[in-house]
Amino acid sequence: MCRQSATVCLVKSPALEGVAGLSLVERLRLLPDPRRRRGVRHPFVAVLLVAASAVIAGARSYAAIGQWSANAPQHALARLGARAVGAMGVRVAPSAATIRRVIGQVCPGGLADLTGTDPGGAESVAVDGKAARGSRHGQTPAAHLLAAMTGDGRTVTQLRVPDKTNEITCFAALLAPYDLTGVTVTADALHAQRSHARFLVEEKKAHYLLVVKANQPELHRRLRSLPWKDVTARRYDREIGHGRRETRATRALTVTGLALDFPHTAQAVRILRHRTDIVTGTVSRQIIYAITDLTSHQASPQRLGQLARSQWTIENRLHFVRDTTFREDASKIRTGHGPENMATLRNLAINTLRAAGHHNIAAGLRHSSYEPFTRPLDLLGIA
Repeated sequence: MCRQSATVCLVKSPALEGVAGLSLVERLRLLPDPRRRRGVRHPFVAVLLVAASAVIAGARSYAAIGQWSANAPQHALARLGARAVGAMGVRVAPSAATIRRVIGQVCPGGLADLTGTDPGGAESVAVDGKAARGSRHGQTPAAHLLAAMTGDGRTVTQLRVPDKTNEITCFAALLAPYDLTGVTVTADALHAQRSHARFLVEEKKAHYLLVVKANQPELHRRLRSLPWKDVTARRYDREIGHGRRETRATRALTVTGLALDFPHTAQAVRILRHRTDIVTGTVSRQIIYAITDLTSHQASPQRLGQLARSQWTIENRLHFVRDTTFREDASKIRTGHGPENMATLRNLAINTLRAAGHHNIAAGLRHSSYEPFTRPLDLLGIA
């Protein structure tokens, strides 16, 4: 059953039990074909595999995917399961129009779940949203996509946030299908919601670390008023990269949920970030507050600082990559489920390339493009 319709994201997802050991082809077969039976010429899974392979080869648009498909040799089409015609069994590639219709109609929640990674056993999962700016058209706002990613850079899933609402309404639906026992979920200030904390701790048996800003004025005021100068539990981290020097001082203070009026809170966190631009010498200073249900025995200031950084990582390792490498914000794909499903195919490409040892996704795409009809299929495990 589709987890996401065009207007709402709170529909139950396909069952994910038992899919961990399945291949990509076997997982895609669990998705319902959205097309009417009459007139269907190309196998549903084959069309999705063509699109996924083309994206790993560097395709960024329907036209580029269609061009990859039209130029695919017979041996590649056979591996992809393309339709065979005639006595000789000649394989016929799906056209760009067919690919566009299938990607625009397939269940986005199910596709994202079944092509993502299982977060079970991960130390942390970061949740964050991003707008696909190029999908804006007239009075129709850009598609806003809420994603979850493990701390080591593997995308778990994503959902499109319904128009005229925000990410808060989709937080539980995004994570509901997964076993998060013992996993620490991190999120930005928008998700510092009491209902989210209860959902994670009481229903999912998970932990949380939530950033708190002025959108929760009373909670933010209470955090600022804590005796931070007296805190002895602290950690200093220094690093140089991206043209700047950065120092982070993380302090942790044991508190109670009653003191902060926030469920299950065990520690408050204060992170002071000093950044110096190596070229210009410009210095910036930022203070970040966060709350967590992890006790001081479960998470030291060093561990809390690492969790906070895992939240910032989703911006660099997912959203930034889709923007710069795949030019997502310049994409004019707007209709149906096209924006979110193309983003899911990009997530799949990123996951697949990282699993193959490519730390630089742009370099990984170039490597695949040198043998575009064999390497993408090998990476996806298509026999």
